[in-house]
Amino acid sequence: MNYFTDEKEWIWLFNNAIYWDKLIPLYSSRFPNELGLNSADEYKDYLRDILTTTGKWASEKVAPRGRRLDREGAGELIDGVTVPGSALRELYKEASELAVFGPSIPMEFGGPEMIVSSALFIHAQVARACIASSTQLGFFSCIADMVHRFCDQKTRDRLLPNILNGKLSGAMCMTEPACGSDLAQIKTSAILQNDGSYQISGTKIFITNAGGGINFTLARVKGAAEGLAGISLFLVEQHVDGKLNFRVTKNEEKMGLHGSFTCEVLYENSKAQLIGKENEGLKLMFHLMNEARLATSLQALGGIEACIQYAREYAESRTAFGKKLLELPLFARNFHDIEVERDALRAVVVDSLNWFDIYQKLDLKSRHTNDLTESETKLLKEALRYSRKRTPLLKYWGTETYTRISKEVIQMLGGHGLMKDHPVEQWHRDSFAPLLYEGTSQIQALMALKDIIKYALQDPKKYFGKLFFQNTLTSTIQREKSWHKECTRVEFRFKAQLGKLLFKSLRPNKKEIFNPKSWMQEENVQKVLVHAETVCQGLYMMETLKVLADHCDKDKSREALFVNYLGLCAPRFEYIYKDWEIRTKNIES
Repeated sequence: MNYFTDEKEWIWLFNNAIYWDKLIPLYSSRFPNELGLNSADEYKDYLRDILTTTGKWASEKVAPRGRRLDREGAGELIDGVTVPGSALRELYKEASELAVFGPSIPMEFGGPEMIVSSALFIHAQVARACIASSTQLGFFSCIADMVHRFCDQKTRDRLLPNILNGKLSGAMCMTEPACGSDLAQIKTSAILQNDGSYQISGTKIFITNAGGGINFTLARVKGAAEGLAGISLFLVEQHVDGKLNFRVTKNEEKMGLHGSFTCEVLYENSKAQLIGKENEGLKLMFHLMNEARLATSLQALGGIEACIQYAREYAESRTAFGKKLLELPLFARNFHDIEVERDALRAVVVDSLNWFDIYQKLDLKSRHTNDLTESETKLLKEALRYSRKRTPLLKYWGTETYTRISKEVIQMLGGHGLMKDHPVEQWHRDSFAPLLYEGTSQIQALMALKDIIKYALQDPKKYFGKLFFQNTLTSTIQREKSWHKECTRVEFRFKAQLGKLLFKSLRPNKKEIFNPKSWMQEENVQKVLVHAETVCQGLYMMETLKVLADHCDKDKSREALFVNYLGLCAPRFEYIYKDWEIRTKNIES
């Protein structure tokens, strides 16, 4: 099987859901280019050929090795260095031959310069084959992007070729023994040296791929402010002048994701290079974190695809009560629902990749040349807004859904689902890692809700005024197509219910109702945060319905997916509204 050419959904999304008119000019401003491509159509064909090749590789090579990688593990820890095992070495060798390390890196550094959207298609293909393999490969691509984006020319010229040929990868190092999501508590220290370098000391834990060779590490420069404001970002290489610069002191034994290194790292006066300026570390690291969170949602999607494909194959061969499983009404209904969930997630993920892709390219241009046109500046702001809004939603919903669907598929297989003869038990174990890394579901939900509160309270009069004047809604609906009418009705009700929740929970002073400060009493804000997960769920469903409605405009055959997904969402929205109503009543009483 080919995970690209044999999947009609991926082919449709590649042809119709990527913003080719916006993206190609950002990547290939001139034709012919260094690859000998003479037009936008040839560039699309070039990307299509790559995805066809990687789709076959993921299915025929990576997937069969996934069970072995789970049994053998990622490798060993020897004298402070992680050493990949045979299964992981095979993966790296094949990936190097296919040139999929750093797929979006420009041609001038030897990269294939794929648009980020299509590069992350590869990530989803590998995740469908094996989540651990996608995790390990992902830390070549994202580290390549960080080096290319934030390091100086000398460092880029030195490190990027070694990443692209598979000799170097890396890690993002934030978590500490007494500091998980609360990064303000970071204790790792950095001291400026006479030569402009820094020495850092401290311990990081639960670090994926810490022994890849390059660490982007958060630390606090001696004398810097406490809290988030005093955090800086450093590039720390594991070997400097032929000597070990930091040690990996532990490779964790985990419930799942056995094929990926998860490490403890010890820095003892380790030589480091400041990235950017002192005290702006969190801002720079968030760039990598957001890319990693999107990549995690693609991992979840890949895992969901693998589970559903396996369940279908099982259901088509298994009989019960004289019928194939898919002919049994309840089984068929449940199976239909998880397929709709998968297809909807796939659509909104791909749409969101477009905005992230635009943001990536224009942000890079602004950093390296600082010559954005007026229209590019406007597009960059729009892309940043979409990326910021959707990233926590996709990470939350994708990973939660992967764990839920992998559990449901185990149940679909009955007792067989629990046995190691079938891969679904491994996929379920592996599903818990994406739930946790790059920020737990609860952290994503809090981010999404805090952004809503911030937006609403910038101008309470404008925000709440829109919610309570339905004449705008009526005139809008009259102009829209049927699927957009439904989408607009659902959105209006959701926003109205959300506005009611904010109003009742924050309880502003009625005499100063349009003064933002009157809404921000700490006690009342905490009452809103209780609802972070249900708000996040509603926001995700709303964004997904909008994307599916837009797809209906491009192809009327997509209407079935919109209708089916709306059918899934309707009772979920009602549950959320009832939950808000009951809990706000409890607050009032």
